[in-house]
Amino acid sequence: MDLSQIKNDGTMEGWLYLIRSNRIGLQYSRKRYFVLDDHHLKSFKSVPDSENQEPVKSAIIDSCIRVTDNGRENIHRKVFFIFTLYNTSNHHDQLKLGASSPEEAAKWIHSFQEAALKVAPYQGDNLVGYSNRPWESFRLSGSSRANRIRSVDWTLCSTTQMDQVTPDVIAPSPWTIFGCQNGLRLFKEAKDRNSHGKWDDHPAIMAVGVVDGASEAIFQTLISLGPSRSEWDFCFYKGSVVEHLDGHTDIIHKQLYGDWLPWGMKRRDLLLRRYWRREDDGTYVILYHSVFHKKCPPQKGYVRACLKSGGYVVSPVDQGKKSVVKHMLAIDWKFWRSYLQPSSARSITISMLGRLAALRELFRAKQGNYSSDFSSGELARNVRLLHMEEDSTVGVRTLTEDGQPKENISEEMDEHASLVGLNDAADEFFDVPEPSDYDDIENGWTSDFGPEIYSQDTRQPRLSTAAGFVKKLHDLAVQTRGYMDLQGMSREDSMSCCYGTTLQKDPTCTMPCSWTSTDPSAFLIRGKNYLQDRQKVKAKGTLMQMVAADWLKSDKREDDLGGRPGGIVQKYAEQGGPEFFFIINIQVPGSTSYSLALYYMMITPVKDSPLLESFIKGDDTYRNSRFKLIPYISKGSWIVKQSVGKKACLIGQALEINYFHGRNYLELGIDIGSSTVARGVVSLVLGYLNNLVIEMAFLIQGNTEEELPEFLLGTCRLNHLDATKSVLVKP
Repeated sequence: MDLSQIKNDGTMEGWLYLIRSNRIGLQYSRKRYFVLDDHHLKSFKSVPDSENQEPVKSAIIDSCIRVTDNGRENIHRKVFFIFTLYNTSNHHDQLKLGASSPEEAAKWIHSFQEAALKVAPYQGDNLVGYSNRPWESFRLSGSSRANRIRSVDWTLCSTTQMDQVTPDVIAPSPWTIFGCQNGLRLFKEAKDRNSHGKWDDHPAIMAVGVVDGASEAIFQTLISLGPSRSEWDFCFYKGSVVEHLDGHTDIIHKQLYGDWLPWGMKRRDLLLRRYWRREDDGTYVILYHSVFHKKCPPQKGYVRACLKSGGYVVSPVDQGKKSVVKHMLAIDWKFWRSYLQPSSARSITISMLGRLAALRELFRAKQGNYSSDFSSGELARNVRLLHMEEDSTVGVRTLTEDGQPKENISEEMDEHASLVGLNDAADEFFDVPEPSDYDDIENGWTSDFGPEIYSQDTRQPRLSTAAGFVKKLHDLAVQTRGYMDLQGMSREDSMSCCYGTTLQKDPTCTMPCSWTSTDPSAFLIRGKNYLQDRQKVKAKGTLMQMVAADWLKSDKREDDLGGRPGGIVQKYAEQGGPEFFFIINIQVPGSTSYSLALYYMMITPVKDSPLLESFIKGDDTYRNSRFKLIPYISKGSWIVKQSVGKKACLIGQALEINYFHGRNYLELGIDIGSSTVARGVVSLVLGYLNNLVIEMAFLIQGNTEEELPEFLLGTCRLNHLDATKSVLVKP
């Protein structure tokens, strides 16, 4: 049996692939049958005949074990959906596994996350293997028994505690319906409610329809670039993957037919950055935007169109048998020519959105093959075809650690080498400028943004780690390596850094690069009876007041800002008052590291808030299971809003958080670079940062009746952050 399954007793079992590296760094896979029984993980070469059969290898999954989603990888011409287990106390202690489909990977990731929250009974000092055979390549040894017991939060061990995947922000819809065509509802983005129905020159238009297919099967179809795409995409001529950046992100080139375009209009092509992810409820998100890449210059006979933002959102309905598919495009067809009227450009975009109707008819014709019971054999064939189709790509080079190209070694490097290759390869493309720049450009691109994001935590040099959201910017110009580093665009006249004063407050939210608090009633939190009715209510206020913010840059990660002399926290500490500070330090590592620090203060005693007191005094595992962020992009493009979302996220379950506790403060250092998913989201919003208004709320999750209703710790609104206005931290 190839498909994994969860038995009635909660045991998860099925076939997975061990992903290993040989002595020269090339990856290979080994198929093994895994059984996850409570917190015991066992591996077999075949399906075990009995419960007492001795496993080949085994390990304990305890509260120190974390799981990261590494996305899609190709190993020896086979596509895997990769995830990594690692020990937070020893980042070299890790296990890389591959599944044959994203759904299989999601099931295992969820099972491992739940197992990590359960207490393992004491097995003595040997926590790794309890079979007679050693497990040298799988060393997921746990922490001490005392630490495991102290770290447990039993209220998180049940799937019944999971929130429904619904927005936690009350906000008006930016979409207005304007028509229906081929069974698809058509919407336009209403950016300005006073525009009286006028259209933008390059409006964002969305088509919505229901497809008779499982979300996973639709995702596999949408992401394919080979001949099978001609079965539904009438615009598509051919495509290729130019650069594979990581398991969730790549650069693709699409050439379009010209027969569906107006007479006399040259054929178009698109060079896009593509990012995908799977949500907890089975929704797949695929996002695109135009980039420039040295390996794929403008093609003869084509005019390169500019996709400002676009993509698909595939959400399962009817118990997964059907899916609601949203297809959005905001595209400039006349970027190189001016003879097209805006109405003609809109009609071309609407015509292209008609691909969704063709996709619907394709699945209707193949209902037997694309049911929610998508067979493993069909899926395996689809995945193999997907890779074979994308294998006919523009030549891809992987860079070695010394920066030299290594030919013919695509995605088969070990994790450490692929990270280095990612950082270098990512510098070779940059994003299309924002719409405000279009009027000044006729025959070329001027500036851009490109990612160079990785974790600076030296404890995990080989980890290609795994929700998150926003905060780094590259202003690029084309140089020998194809980019200009952020260090070159930031202010060289470095200001003296006084912690808590580097980002200005502006209650009117009109000043660029400023902060203010936002209305807490816009956020939904768990109510008093949440455990019974699963209902969330509007927040009525905040426990703390936001008093300061910092926007900093440095050549290293800046930790423990609250403990630094001269800052706002230490000034209050010197006065000996009752004030307590809660500091959220969002860190974006790179060649230049950026920190966005938000300072919240309360005057009332901490003991008057038992849940907060438990959080402050608890260990890191407890804190990671409780600290929650609700993000919201109140102003920005669709692609950024879609990538960030409006759903509460347990940050500590997705990102590395380092805690610093002083006499009058607790600081949370959130490492955005510690997650490949978060890194992909950040990379998408790089070029839009100056045009965003970001709102956030922070809280501690309540899991028991005594801890409900929840309360917000604080809120914030960040207005048009600008990396050039960040302040250099002097050594």
